[in-house]
Amino acid sequence: MLLVMCALLATAAPASALQQAPADSSALPAGFGTLRQDDIAVKVQVGAVQVRVLPLDEQVIRTLSPDSYRTLHELRDSKRKAIDEVLRRTGLPGASLWYVQFYNLEQGEARFSPMELVINSAGRPFRAVELFALTSGFGEQRLRQRETQAALYIFDPAVDISQPLTIAFETQSSAAWETLLKKVDRERTMIRSRASAKPGQD
Repeated sequence: MLLVMCALLATAAPASALQQAPADSSALPAGFGTLRQDDIAVKVQVGAVQVRVLPLDEQVIRTLSPDSYRTLHELRDSKRKAIDEVLRRTGLPGASLWYVQFYNLEQGEARFSPMELVINSAGRPFRAVELFALTSGFGEQRLRQRETQAALYIFDPAVDISQPLTIAFETQSSAAWETLLKKVDRERTMIRSRASAKPGQD
């Protein structure tokens, strides 16, 4: 899906600004994944609005097909300067980044409240520290029929994507990440197998 990005910021920030992959997966090579974005996205529906949430952590997005990986990797990197500014302002040591889409499934207009998204991780609820709109009209907080609005969400780095967590939006929630994480782990194993047949690949 074409991302209509607002004010892309391409200046790189220090590596500490972004949540880093654990040591055991940091060497996972890019370009060997086969998963689709839907394979790593948690979906929550409230009325006509479906929320699609997926992590932008490198250890996860490297399991995607090359085109999907490149799109999300560039999206994350395009906001590094802005993310680093948020971290300086809040004093957080890092960030857990998530790509979030709101989609109207039904006829007519639907409204959504972007700050009602909560991630429950290790028994703690987390709301976004900051978000950056990626589509025009996001700030209007309404969706026309079959329209999608998207944003990049910044969460506290204590949100642990290596463990089961729950995504909640308004009155509904989903614990699907536990199942998706198993799929991601299987794909990591397959990627290392594919990469081993092509020595010298990053």
